[in-house]
Amino acid sequence: MPKTPWERLKIARMMERPTSQYYIRKLFTDFIELHGDRGFADDGAVMGGVAFFDGRPVTVITEEKGRDIAERQKRNFGSPHPEGYRKALRLMKQADKFGRPVICLVDTQGAYCGTGAEERGQGEAIATNLKEMMALKVPVISVVIGEGGSGGALAVAVANRVAMLENAVYSVLSPEGFAAILWKDAGRAEEAAGVMKITAEELLQLKIIEDIIPEPEEGAQSDPKAVCENIKRYLKTNLDELLSITPEELAQQRYLRFRGF
Repeated sequence: MPKTPWERLKIARMMERPTSQYYIRKLFTDFIELHGDRGFADDGAVMGGVAFFDGRPVTVITEEKGRDIAERQKRNFGSPHPEGYRKALRLMKQADKFGRPVICLVDTQGAYCGTGAEERGQGEAIATNLKEMMALKVPVISVVIGEGGSGGALAVAVANRVAMLENAVYSVLSPEGFAAILWKDAGRAEEAAGVMKITAEELLQLKIIEDIIPEPEEGAQSDPKAVCENIKRYLKTNLDELLSITPEELAQQRYLRFRGF
């Protein structure tokens, strides 16, 4: 029986679900994490660095929720501050300079909306990422591995190719936030999930994403090795294709992709 959007969301939020740290270890070799935005701080909700994928040097940028309660608190439950997005942009520009493809793994309920984040320019940081990512002359691939919430996800998902794991979700904001704004009742989140078009199948039909990466029905945590292999095949196929395109065409294709929405 097909899963409802709410059931998909619950799977995407499971504590046992593999986070980006797991995929970094399994998909890439010689990963070197780079820290800080060179302006304010290092944000633990965003991990990034350089590595090899299938023998190619790449830049890896991920959103990280943490694997247990203590680490989730340390990583702000995967909700980045402005410095997280500025760190991501710094690494993307570095990748552009040295001709390295950028691979992003998306997993966040959304950007952190606390007072400090707003004071340091959360909206500006996200908007700058959107603008600058459009102009990158290297291939950019983003995979939503869990939750893809609002601008917090889009800030690392302005890509030439966007894919989702089968039980991942990708939305303008959380169903709880949608219900609270539209109906003044966050308790109607399940109902909101049903009308928001948040699942991979719905978004593929709407052409918001290009591909769905298979995972077990009960979630990636039941067979993470198989999910890794599926992601690896997807990345290899699409990198090979994108690397055959000129830098100018890559930027133009990415721009037109998002203008089409």
